[in-house]
Amino acid sequence: MERLISVDAAAEILGTSARFPRRLIAERRIRFVRVGRHVRIPESAITEYIEARTVPPLAPRRAGWAA
Repeated sequence: MERLISVDAAAEILGTSARFPRRLIAERRIRFVRVGRHVRIPESAITEYIEARTVPPLAPRRAGWAA
């Protein structure tokens, strides 16, 4: 079984306030689980969210003028 984390713990991992993961949940932009009145986020959902939004660096430019 996968570990479920609280909204506050998800905010800590993402480096944001708790408001940001709550907005992701409200907008259905991240997977979540309802446990009674509580909302939990699977750890893999946080990982998927980060990986999907990671921007790779640009390739370095060549020196000199193009002919």
